[in-house]
Amino acid sequence: MTTTETDTRTLDQLCVNTIRTLSMDAVQKANSGHPGAPMALAPLAYVLYTRVMKHNPRNPEWFGRDRFILSAGHASMLLYSILHLTGYDLSLEDLKNFRQLHSPTPGHPEYREAPGVETTTGPLGQGLGNSVGFALAERMLAARFNRDGHEIVDHHTFVIASDGDIQEGVGSEACSLAGHLGLGRLVVFYDDNKIQLDGPTEMAFSEDVGGRFEAYGWHVQNLGEDLGLERLEEATRAAMDVDDRPSLVILRTHIAEGSPNKQDSSKAHGSPLGAEEVELTKKAYGWPTLEPFYIPDEALQHFREAVDRGAQFEEEWDERAATFEAAHPDLWHELKLVMEKRLPDGWNADWPRFQPDKEKPGGGAVATRKASHDVIQTAAVRVPQLVTGAADLYSSTLADIDDSPAVTRGHYEGRNINYGVREHAMGAIVNGLNLNGFRAFGSTFLQFTDYMKNTIRLAALMKLPSIFVYTHDSIGLGEDGPTHQPVEHLAGLRAIPGLYVLRPADANETALAWEFAIAQTEHPTLFALSRQGLPILDPDAVPADAIERGAYVLAEASGGTPEVILLATGSEVGLCVAARELLEGDGIGTRVVSMPCAERFVAQDEGYRDSVLPREVRARVAVEAASPLGWDRFVGEQGAIIGMNTFGASAPAKDVFAYFGFTPENVAAKARELRERVQA
Repeated sequence: MTTTETDTRTLDQLCVNTIRTLSMDAVQKANSGHPGAPMALAPLAYVLYTRVMKHNPRNPEWFGRDRFILSAGHASMLLYSILHLTGYDLSLEDLKNFRQLHSPTPGHPEYREAPGVETTTGPLGQGLGNSVGFALAERMLAARFNRDGHEIVDHHTFVIASDGDIQEGVGSEACSLAGHLGLGRLVVFYDDNKIQLDGPTEMAFSEDVGGRFEAYGWHVQNLGEDLGLERLEEATRAAMDVDDRPSLVILRTHIAEGSPNKQDSSKAHGSPLGAEEVELTKKAYGWPTLEPFYIPDEALQHFREAVDRGAQFEEEWDERAATFEAAHPDLWHELKLVMEKRLPDGWNADWPRFQPDKEKPGGGAVATRKASHDVIQTAAVRVPQLVTGAADLYSSTLADIDDSPAVTRGHYEGRNINYGVREHAMGAIVNGLNLNGFRAFGSTFLQFTDYMKNTIRLAALMKLPSIFVYTHDSIGLGEDGPTHQPVEHLAGLRAIPGLYVLRPADANETALAWEFAIAQTEHPTLFALSRQGLPILDPDAVPADAIERGAYVLAEASGGTPEVILLATGSEVGLCVAARELLEGDGIGTRVVSMPCAERFVAQDEGYRDSVLPREVRARVAVEAASPLGWDRFVGEQGAIIGMNTFGASAPAKDVFAYFGFTPENVAAKARELRERVQA
């Protein structure tokens, strides 16, 4: 062995141990965290960030970069250490403030908090699910924009997954779909360290993971304990060469590698090593000092070579981009929309409006899911990066884009994604697509938000403009019965900070809701749409800012001074309009307020809120075929709520509504009783 080889290998080991010791020290200083996985995976991070990945530390958002997702988010110090060392804008002081208030180094990586963090991970399986969205985005963009001699989209997505990621259902769903679609350029490293929080994985997990992924259609390599740097690089490049299917690389690592007393112990998974064990481990590494957060100069200099290398990667890509732009200016303009996460100019001009058919009862009732389908077609023409998907329910949600093919294996140019019965994965993939510049939405029944709550919550946490389209929004679903009739869901969804829940009352509110949702940049939106037909409101009575304002006066009391206010969302708005006619016939001045988005109404100034719900009008009845939870803040202490305090029933919709009291006659009767009580 030559001196040069010896020096190089010594430097490599020094760099690997720098990652390990920074991770140990940060967890120890915080007295909280997971040191074991970063210590075990340091060689892999070193290989990826210094030898394999195209990335630019000084421009983390550079479009041509490879993407890295730490789905094992508990190992966050692995990511923070390598980002700092390779020159990202994450200081040593930030590492010292690991898990502290307002630090960009929280306990699990959070999107927008630190440069180089591609997505928020923590709930296990979510990052793995997102990564399938990343890989699908790459294939779809490549199909749209790459031309002979101009391969402008050609990046890879690298993922580190833990036992928990492999065990969680969302990861399994997403990986099954990735194999079905043949998503090459996705490389997942499975950290098979045999340890989870409560002890050895064998307590609850004994399957052949490699065999499962081969059955999914993945390319699988099992390196066992052969984890030298050259072997890791060789296996990674072999995976990158497989272009027609995703790759899994199984690594038999040892948690807290090098720790004399805690290697291969669950004690190193979720707790600091302890000051004494940190000292012993550093001595075992032959570390030159026991000083915390020590970075050898020669190691830092080597890591920082990534800065110049990244600048060169970006410069080369910019040259290719300039050539591509010259050859295909229209395509380049469309690609820039994706790169900049920007909508085309004038996309919402002459937005759809629906006119009631006066020759038909109710003006020609239209289900809001059907109105949504019509608006989606307009939006799809105007917004080329808009893509849709359904969990085996296009025929029910009507959320497909007409005249566009489905995305299939080897054919990724379409805009309709068939997720199969994989609601949880659909949500995670939708988030991944939006993180990569698409305006993506997925659809299923509102009842199945139970399978998707984590992904919806993470979209709100990341401030992603993901769109979730749910139909069959209430007991109005009818015959499928209580298993499919959501009653508690709207209340729970409205409790998620930053999520806009839209339940439009008719076709015109639905059209405005789509315009509002597509325009968002930092908030996910959720549609709750009806299966049954709803009367079309007079479009002149629905203001252009109805969704932005959250609530508005749809029908005013005769004489302009209401004695009673009927307040509703969705299908119950038409019910209140009918009840108003009964009350007005009795000489009771009745205002009807439609509230398509409670979150937006709460965000309005006090003057506007009082103009819609005057404080002096205490006789207020809220009507929603769902849990009454939350409506008291709008009706006040003396108001009434007609809602659901039980599960629904299996019967035709009109019979279910009548049984539970959602009729104009019952609403009017409740309003009369309330008016008499508050005036007494």
